[in-house]
This record gives sequence, structure tokens and C-alpha cells, in this order.
Amino acid sequence: KNGFFFISVPRASLVLSQRLLGCLTSKHIELTRVTLVDVRGQTKAMQWYYVAALLTVLTSSQGILTTLSQSHGKYVYDYATIPFLAEVFKLLVSSLLLWKECRASPSTRMTTDWKSVRLYPIPSVIYLIHNNVQFATLVYVDTSTYQIMGNLKIVTTGILFRLFLKRKLSNLQWMAIILLAVGTTTSQVKGCGAASCDSIFSAPIQGYMLGVLSACLSALAGVYTEFLMKKNNDSLYWQNVQLYTFGAIFNMARLLVDDFRGGFENGPWWQRLFNGYTITTWLVVLNLGSTGLLVSWLMKYADNIVKVYSTSMAMLLTMVLSVYLFNFKPTLQLFLGIVICMMSLHMYFAPSNVLVDIPVTVKAAPEGLKDVSVERRIES
Repeated sequence: KNGFFFISVPRASLVLSQRLLGCLTSKHIELTRVTLVDVRGQTKAMQWYYVAALLTVLTSSQGILTTLSQSHGKYVYDYATIPFLAEVFKLLVSSLLLWKECRASPSTRMTTDWKSVRLYPIPSVIYLIHNNVQFATLVYVDTSTYQIMGNLKIVTTGILFRLFLKRKLSNLQWMAIILLAVGTTTSQVKGCGAASCDSIFSAPIQGYMLGVLSACLSALAGVYTEFLMKKNNDSLYWQNVQLYTFGAIFNMARLLVDDFRGGFENGPWWQRLFNGYTITTWLVVLNLGSTGLLVSWLMKYADNIVKVYSTSMAMLLTMVLSVYLFNFKPTLQLFLGIVICMMSLHMYFAPSNVLVDIPVTVKAAPEGLKDVSVERRIES
């Protein structure tokens, strides 16, 4: 009647059927939840490819935009204000996205206890120390030597990635990381003339020690940031708000310290904040801020090694673009470095069955060989 039909069953069978239906329903719900989680995980896994590619493009254009923002080879603006404005930009964008997320989902997870919040200034402190060590290193070594030593952070990131985050890397992945460091270093070596090679190895021992320390601090800041982003299930935007709030505070403190050191000769920093800014300068700020947002996304949903590969590929892309934009002469070292880095990229991210494809074949026994059975005759 009205599209329904009725079946007469015993009461015991009806109770058993209800229990069975409830069990199947609960199993279906659990299976649906697992499927949804798996689909979301696969979606994030697919997205990081695009985020990493976009990070590579933005990072490669960073140096080009910075060069274009100069006037006759000099900065007409206070370049120390660029990181501060980039932190403010990231803070505003993250706050807006957090507000939208809270409106869409009132149950957005945000840990506000002091034990959690007090950990977020640490990356800013590490980067502050790293910047000072960087300037101290450049006192002892030239720029090209510093860039070559900076590639040590690729290997140190892998080591800290293993020690602190307990992430296991296969032997092939370790080889890929070392190859990446070799490839980037090869691309930066200008030649093997006496002057160029002597300049690399003629610096005082203090310069090399500070260069290694700078690479370790850079890797430590990245690994610690990844630890912060993954230690709980807080909203990414809430974590960004905390990171960039302290980042803006520390950059503001740096501007104040520079004013005190200069005796306020050019006035306080807030009065000259936008002096000399052009469209290209604002593009530098936008680029630096967007790069930071992409890095935090990768730290949350991918890992440091992905970021290292993105920035390394960006360096090579910058060199290639400089050939067309700034009449940079390509070298054999640049070509070899690109080839080595591409091999490293394939070795690290390609599935193992693609890298090692050993067919398993079973050879047929020769016809001349037959099974021979031996009987032991026991004579009594």
C-alpha cells in the first residue's frame, strides 16, 4: 500500500535483524569516515605538488624583483622595512582567513593556553640569531663562498629531520639529498681558475665555522617550525597568526635597534616606512609575504624536505631567468648542476618501483635434466 510492502516474520528474527542492521549501519558509518579521511588526505597530498611548484616560481622571482627594485644599483628605500611589512601582510591575510574559517565552522580548533603560545616566538629568535651569524660570516668570506657553504643546510635539514621529527629516510633518499647539495654547489662554482678556487679555500677558519653554524640554524628554524605546525590539530590560520604576530614584533624591534644605533639620524622608522617605495618594491613585499604563507602550508601538510627542494629548484630557475633578463652567461657548471638536481628530485620523490625495476623471471629447467630418485636398499 502506497509503495510499501509488509513481511510477516517471527519476533526473534525481527530482533536479530535489527541488531544486524544496526551493526552494519555502524560499520558503514565508520567505513564512510575512514573513506572521507582518506580522500581528504589524498587531496592534501595532491595539493602540495602545486603549492611546491608555486613556491618555486615565487622564490625564483624574489631575487629578480629585488634587483629590479634598485635604482642605479642602490636601494632608495630602507630594505629593513621589507621583512616587517611582509610579516604584517602575512598576519593580516592569516587573520582574515581565520575569521572566515571561524564563521564557517564555529568548532575551529584553537589552543590558547600559554604553554602552547610561548613556543611560537622561538622560530623568530632562531632567525634573529641566524641573521646576525650571517652578517658575521660575510666578514670572513666572500659572497660566493657563503652561498656555497649555505648548501650545507640541505644536508643538515635532513639530519635534523631525522633526529628531532623521527622521520625515517631510505638510503636512496639520503643519496638524493646529498646529490641535491652537490648539484646546487656545482651550479654556483664559477670556474676552476686559480683565483676562483683559491678564494673558496683561503678564508679564515672562523668563516667556515660560522658558515656551518648559519646552515645549522637555518635548518633548525625550519624543522622547529614544522614541529610547531604538526604538534596538534589547530587551525593552520590560527598557528600562522601566532607565528606572524611574534615575527612582526621582532622585526619592529630590529627597526628600533637600528634607529638607536644610528642615533635617529634619519628619524624614527615609522616616518620613513614608505619612503622610496615603488610598484616594484610593493611587489617584493607581496612576493615575500606570499612565499611565507606557502611555506607554512607546506610545513603543515608536507614537510621540510619539500621546502628544501622548492627553494633549491628556485635558485636554479633564477639563474636560468637571469640569462635572459640580466645577460647572465650560462656556464657548464650551471648545466651540470641542473642535471644533478633533476636526478636528485626524481630519486627522492619517484616511487620505488619506478626507480628499481628488476623483473623476476623463472628459467625453465633444461630438457636434459630430469628428476632422479635414489632408493637406498637396505639389505638385511
